[in-house]
Amino acid sequence: MIKFVGRGKVLETLHQQLQQTERVGICAIAGMGGIGKTELALQYALVHKELGTYPGGICWLRTEEAGVGLDIVSFAKVQLNMQLPSGLDLEEQVAYCWRNWQEGEVLLILDDVRDYLQVKSYLPPPEPRFKVLFTSRRQWLGESFETLSLDVLSEEAATELLTSLVGKERIEQELDQAKQLCLELGFLPLGLELVGRYLKRKPHLSIAQMRQRLGLEHRSLQKPSGEMTEQRGVAAAFELSWQELDPLAQQLGCLLSLFALAPFAWQLVNQCLPDSDEEDLEDIRDYALTEYSLLQQTGEETYSLHQLIREFFHNKLKQFENGEKAKQVNELKQNLCFVMVAVAKTIPEYPNQEFLLEVEDIIPHVEEVAIALRDYLSEADFITPFQGLGRFYEGKGLYSQAEIWYKGCRYQVEERFGAEHFYLATSSNNLASIYQAQGQYSKAEPLYKQALEIRRKLLGQEHPDTAESLNNLALLYNYQGRYKEAELLYKQALEMRRKLFGEEHPDLAESLSNLAWLYQDHGRYEEAESLFLQTLEMRQRLLDTKHLRIADSFNALGSCYYRQKRYEESEKMYLQALNLYKELFGDKHRDVAMASNSLALVYSEQGKYKAAEPLLTKALEIQKHILGEKHPDVATGLINLAALYEDLGNTTKAESLYQQVLEMRKQLLGEMHPDVAITMNNLAKFNYNQKRYEVAKPLYSDAVRILETKLGSNHPNTVKVKNNLEDLKSVMDSRVD
Repeated sequence: MIKFVGRGKVLETLHQQLQQTERVGICAIAGMGGIGKTELALQYALVHKELGTYPGGICWLRTEEAGVGLDIVSFAKVQLNMQLPSGLDLEEQVAYCWRNWQEGEVLLILDDVRDYLQVKSYLPPPEPRFKVLFTSRRQWLGESFETLSLDVLSEEAATELLTSLVGKERIEQELDQAKQLCLELGFLPLGLELVGRYLKRKPHLSIAQMRQRLGLEHRSLQKPSGEMTEQRGVAAAFELSWQELDPLAQQLGCLLSLFALAPFAWQLVNQCLPDSDEEDLEDIRDYALTEYSLLQQTGEETYSLHQLIREFFHNKLKQFENGEKAKQVNELKQNLCFVMVAVAKTIPEYPNQEFLLEVEDIIPHVEEVAIALRDYLSEADFITPFQGLGRFYEGKGLYSQAEIWYKGCRYQVEERFGAEHFYLATSSNNLASIYQAQGQYSKAEPLYKQALEIRRKLLGQEHPDTAESLNNLALLYNYQGRYKEAELLYKQALEMRRKLFGEEHPDLAESLSNLAWLYQDHGRYEEAESLFLQTLEMRQRLLDTKHLRIADSFNALGSCYYRQKRYEESEKMYLQALNLYKELFGDKHRDVAMASNSLALVYSEQGKYKAAEPLLTKALEIQKHILGEKHPDVATGLINLAALYEDLGNTTKAESLYQQVLEMRKQLLGEMHPDVAITMNNLAKFNYNQKRYEVAKPLYSDAVRILETKLGSNHPNTVKVKNNLEDLKSVMDSRVD
């Protein structure tokens, strides 16, 4: 016998509701097809038959068969040997049966009640000894009694049910697969029992293979065993409710199946059906779909479909699509695309934390459009969902997720529009940007070059998008330490933007800032400071006071002052940047980590180690969470922490971190990157301070070689490391003397 699981508390609640003594106890068990209403009623009857709770008898009738009145009379005659007087009509016969029913409490169970009024006249008289239990797919049968709405099973109970059918050993061998199977069946008892019995009959079929085969139309969900309480398959159980819906309710159900398997705000449904009256839609929702347990309310004005009901509706949609209603189905799909495109368009390039939380619940539905309905997107809107999703995940710091959407966008664009479409330039640029953010520079460069080439060809040499491509490629070269190439491209972009926009424009400010960073990296601090100040002032004139780019300008000035050892001015700028980043993105964001790192360095230089350490450790925690264990930003955080430990005298921790960073940077950036050279310099200096001169010397020498190759002999970093090497040689020579 199948194990009855997950409903112990519900059985207790049901009994309490039936045992009210002030009136006849009536309770309805309501829920979607396959949820286990009949099984719960049966288990209640079996338990209380054993306990002797109802000495007057338990009468079970299915209301879908012959009339309830006739069934009650037949039950009384056959089971209670009751003799009825002649000449009575049906209602009088039923009333006679109740008046002469045997002594003791009585339980009447009416299974699958569709209309309370059809059975009301046949119910027992209002005496406390009579208890009535209905099961119904409808959520509301009447106001005069309690309704107990059944939900799906918990994961634990669903797994236990599956185990009782398939066997403990088999489930334990594929526990994760079993849990996933339960999830895909939506923890629906009927689905779980059907699939469990199917697996039991096929001992050599793995649960993983079962998952691959599974679908609402699969035979495992269609053929109940004769031992089962429910004698319909899952789809057949849903079909009973479907037949109760009018055409408009059926159409609405089909529309809802186009949404992702996630809760959705009802206002999105209204937006998808702009020609429909909102009150009419609410009535269909409340008095048809929700009433027949085909739609669940999950929050205030938020609803969801069960997995299998969504698939059932979607199959109905396909039938409509292949019939006379094909035009209506296409309109529904296009309307949903239009609504989700509108949402995606609102996602800015740099969304803040508040905005991300605002749109988070809609994102699964934007994803569904990009995956399943992209053929219904217009050319003008085609890349919008992909771009919006990329921005959303990038804003959350989930770069690998953003990469998936940018990569998918580029692939789909090339498939649909070919290799010389301006969308390919945009999608290549977006993908290159996310590779750059992850430190994957070799992957980013060809994509930036492709975007530049397409834009020059399609838009001309002097166009804002062409200027953007020049700027992006220059920025990449700057990161790679290819400063001469970067400066040339930065200046081209700057002059182009001046011609296009004049002297006051956010894009011009961006070009000035990028050129300033380049000058700072070259040690041209006065030129860099002047451009950083110009940039900040321009942004403060043009942008909102709480804008990401203003925070970036504070950060840039903090860096410039730090390089010049103007620590008090640097601290002030970094604090302003950190506070604004937190306000924009919350506490756990890449830019917050970056500003925390920078501020910690200032504190370290001022000897404020107690203030520096928590900033560095928190920043590193954020970076690892967002970017993974191996990323250029994580390497920067580790080396800053290593320097702090060295200052504090914790040489073991410091050396371990320096070594870790050196290997990470070589792996991420290549053997000849300036950051690799700087790490070698830091590790060499550490060994120098430990008087391990023979270890320090080759590190200094390799660092000088890389810096001379990449930055030139006169770059401040090159000069600094050269001086360190000469100092080391002097010490080693003096020891020999």
